[in-house]
Parts: sequence; structure tokens; C-alpha cells
Amino acid sequence: MSGAISIYRKIRRFLFSNLNKQFLIFLFFVLLSGVFWLFMTLNDTYEKEIKIPVHVTNVPRNVMLTSASDDSIRVTVRDKGWIILSYLLDSKHLGTIKVNFRNYDKGNGRGKVSSSDTRRMIEQRLDISSKIISIKPEHIEFSYNNGEYKRVPVRWAGRIIPDQLYFISQVVYSPDSIDVYASRQKLDSIQVIYTEALNYVNFSDSLIVDCKLSHPNDVKVVPERISIAFYTDVLTEETIDGVPIQCINLPEGKVLRTFPAKARIHFVAGANRIRSLRPEDFTVIADYQEIMQEHSDKCNIYLQTVPHGISRATLNVQQVDYLIEEE
Repeated sequence: MSGAISIYRKIRRFLFSNLNKQFLIFLFFVLLSGVFWLFMTLNDTYEKEIKIPVHVTNVPRNVMLTSASDDSIRVTVRDKGWIILSYLLDSKHLGTIKVNFRNYDKGNGRGKVSSSDTRRMIEQRLDISSKIISIKPEHIEFSYNNGEYKRVPVRWAGRIIPDQLYFISQVVYSPDSIDVYASRQKLDSIQVIYTEALNYVNFSDSLIVDCKLSHPNDVKVVPERISIAFYTDVLTEETIDGVPIQCINLPEGKVLRTFPAKARIHFVAGANRIRSLRPEDFTVIADYQEIMQEHSDKCNIYLQTVPHGISRATLNVQQVDYLIEEE
């Protein structure tokens, strides 16, 4: 107890010494001048753009809004600084503009609140002294349909570039398709929905991204966000032997024999992909019609198909010896 009293006396002595008394008096007048300056500043007239939320209400059960049901309207207001400050600090002061669907439905999937009604709704939320300079947009619009939708796949958009020694071995979307609500004309034109522009570079570990979907105006997508997993693998150069050389356009009763009968292919792929590859996954061909046209001692061979996930695939030779026999 005595220790606390001793500390209190020391603090009291420090605060009320002659030097500190002068400092406290100075601080008091600084604060007083600051309050006076703030009062004078807020008493001036300013123009400021504020946002007022808009919400469409009383939507029938069989109707799906294809425009945002919760949006906002930007209003430039002129008034005293302290009034403007109250608009900015207290969002409840202005509230939300509620648009009754039934009152403003114009039919044909469109609804519109006239510019005069929009201004009236805003004025009801402002102080009497406030003057509206501009409204953007000048009127409120919404769109809808009667539940028509289609399910379409989603695809990523943007720059997804892994580190130089890696490549993207697999992309997994969750979900891989979404429901699109729009007018019949727009539904017919939409075949895929892309994500917002993604930008991820120089990564090596698998990347999981939660992103928004990008879509045209007057189109609603459900859900509006998806998760995408980009799985990476290490790039490896590899060679596979024993790929059979097949002949195309071969007439009945003819047999084409090539020497060698099987090809070797060089390619680049991920380490995990290489372990599952077999020679039968590749297709190497020779064309009988081309052989008949060229009449050469050697025939050309071509790499026709390669498995998914393989890049820079090349044959070790482009020509081989051949023999055509009768069956």
C-alpha cells in the first residue's frame, strides 16, 4: 500500500512541476485550437460521392433475378462537412433503397425505376439541407427470368505459369460446371463461363485458388465463386521404345512391313505421368498411298497421336526401310 502511495506522489510531483504545468497548458491550447479548426472545417460546404445500397424486394418465387439483387447507386451530395461526415461514417443514416419488384416490373424480363422515382427515393434519405448534384446511374434497372437456366462448364482465364522446371499436370474445378440464368437468347449463346483474370507465376507446389466467375450483364451464375486446383509435376525428358508402326490406307490383301517394325519416341512429361505410359499409348503411322506416289526405297513415318500430358514428342527417325507383301 505504501509503495502505491509513493508512486502516486512521484507521478503527481512530476505532472505538477513548473515545467510540466507549462507543457500541460500548451497542450490544452493546442487541443482547443484543433477542436476550433475542426469545427470551422466541418462547417464549410463540400461535395462528396456516397453509395446507397439498392435491394429488390417482393420477388415472386418463380422469378430469378439475373441482375444483382443487392447493388448500389452513387450519389454526389453537397452539404456542410459535418452532414457529409455523418453520411460516410454512419451507413444506417441513409439506409437501403428497397425497390418493390411488383411495382416496377415492366415485363419481358426487365424492371425499371424512373429517374424521378429514383431521385425521390434518395431525397427521402438525405437531410433537408443536402443538395443532390448527380446520380449514377440516373435510374435503377433490374433483369429477371422465369427460372430458365442451363448448366455450362467453367474454365480459368489469365496467366498461370509455374516455375521453369514444372508444368501443370492437372486442373481440377470444384464445381466443374455451374447454372446460368439469363434470357433465352443469351442462354443459347453461352457455352462456357470463365473465371476472373488470374495471375500466378513462378510457383512449384500445387496451387489452389478461390475465385469469382466473370459473366455478362443480366446473367446470373450459381454459384458465383469456385475453387480451382492446379497440380504441378516436374518436367522430365524421357524415351519410350517399342511403339508399333501402323499402316493406313492399306488395300486388302497387302501387308506393309517396316524395318525396324517399332519406333522410338523422345518426349517431355511429368515424372508421375511417365510411370503410367505404355508404347500402345502412342500412334506411329506410315501411309500406303504416299508410298505408292513417291516410289522411294524408304517410307516416311509420322507420330499421329500422343497421350495427354506429353509435350515436345519426336520420333528418333523420320524414315524407315519397308517391304510390301501379298497376303
